[in-house]
Amino acid sequence: MSTPRVSICVFCGSRPGKKDIYRATAEALGTGLAKAGFNLVYGAGDLGLMGLTARSAKAAGGHVTGFIPRHLFERELGTYDIDALVITETMHERKKLMFGNSDAIVTLPGGPGTLDELIEVLTWRQLGLHERPVILVGPEGYWDPFLALLDHIIEQGFCDASFRSYATLVETAEQAIEILRDAFPATD
Repeated sequence: MSTPRVSICVFCGSRPGKKDIYRATAEALGTGLAKAGFNLVYGAGDLGLMGLTARSAKAAGGHVTGFIPRHLFERELGTYDIDALVITETMHERKKLMFGNSDAIVTLPGGPGTLDELIEVLTWRQLGLHERPVILVGPEGYWDPFLALLDHIIEQGFCDASFRSYATLVETAEQAIEILRDAFPATD
């Protein structure tokens, strides 16, 4: 009997961002997840870093599952060339299903939607609802302002210092893959 494959949820931008390093990181993460034997769970859009991550995972032989709300399906050009596509009724249902169908979260650069997803899983961790790894991939210091805001929130007494430990910051996709391999060692 084979062990079920581990699924990694990737939160990232539906835009490509201004720097080439963001796109290269998304491609490296998709490829790396597939080569390491991890399934990809993502927001099912075919645009920006989302699309690059999914296409790279598929090109490297990975299994890709996308979740997208009906109202965004045409706007974000829902991906058809993936292994499973789930169309949800709401954004809340999308986030719940993405989280529920994954064993860890990796967050690449992104905008307000990415921040919403990230903050929600970190808050769930604070509330004791999970202990899944959450990894921030921050090429060229992308997440530094976010982490400074967290430090400010902690300093001002709005959350415990432990909140800062719920996410692990790395610079590269390769470092994220190594953390995932350590967290989910092969059992073959």
